[in-house]
Amino acid sequence: MSILAAAAAAVGGAGVVGREREVELLTAALDCGAHVLLEGPPGTGKTTLLRSVAEAQSAAFVFVEGNAELTPGRLVGHFDPSQVLSDGYSAGTFVDGPLVQALRSGALLYVEEVNRVPEETLNVLITVMSEAELHVPRLGRVRAEPGFRLVAAMNPYDAVGTARISAAVYDRVCRLTMGYQSAADEADIVVLRAPEVPADWRAQVVDLVRRTRAHPDVRVGSSVRGAIDLTRLTVSLARSRRTPVTDWHTGLDAAQVALSGRVRLHESCARPAEDVVRELYEAVFGAEPTPDADDDAGDGGAPGGA
Repeated sequence: MSILAAAAAAVGGAGVVGREREVELLTAALDCGAHVLLEGPPGTGKTTLLRSVAEAQSAAFVFVEGNAELTPGRLVGHFDPSQVLSDGYSAGTFVDGPLVQALRSGALLYVEEVNRVPEETLNVLITVMSEAELHVPRLGRVRAEPGFRLVAAMNPYDAVGTARISAAVYDRVCRLTMGYQSAADEADIVVLRAPEVPADWRAQVVDLVRRTRAHPDVRVGSSVRGAIDLTRLTVSLARSRRTPVTDWHTGLDAAQVALSGRVRLHESCARPAEDVVRELYEAVFGAEPTPDADDDAGDGGAPGGA
């Protein structure tokens, strides 16, 4: 399959919206044999993008969650102690870790949150990217089969529990940055992943979530996942309360729950996140209606309906 054909197929995959350029660039990078670093904030579809491209190319896919517990042993694999006692150190007693599994099968190795991985583990990956092989004590050399690629992902805005990626890593990868999508694309994502709601109200939800990224008190705003959860929660809450989805108070309560934990405020901000969410909610949906206005709104809508 050609690069463009694979890219087109991946764009049509489930969950990939408005990422034609990124799909094309990622596909071309993998096609030419490069290792790739996907860099962008949470909720920008890094994992979805890679899975779709891998599926379009019928490529095997090995997923690794990057964290402080990802030691070289967990990444590479280990000898089974009970089998070693009976059979000794041999290929048959070695349990492949995700790295060796990907090397042997020529798969895409996806390391999520690579900037949370310990330095000694990153050094193993650096060697593999440079030499296309790995030497495992008592096992020997494991060569990368054709098709093996390393794709790592990281969130550059999260400073808790992370470390700076060394120049040695950047020197061995092609870096693809992924920002937030357009309002129209994010609305389309909500359509795919949340219940049906009035289009105008959904557009306001997306607007609210996007405003969290520009508020002066907010260091990191919500991704489109906030709009998805806000929509789902509002529909469920409206059904429980027997109010329209568009009910002002139902939407506010859903927004507080869906967004207050997703926005990260500046350390200098003394306000709680709920206050910021309410401020933004009122900017999009208007001031709190009077009781009479609530009664009028409640008479005109179907419970929880779109």
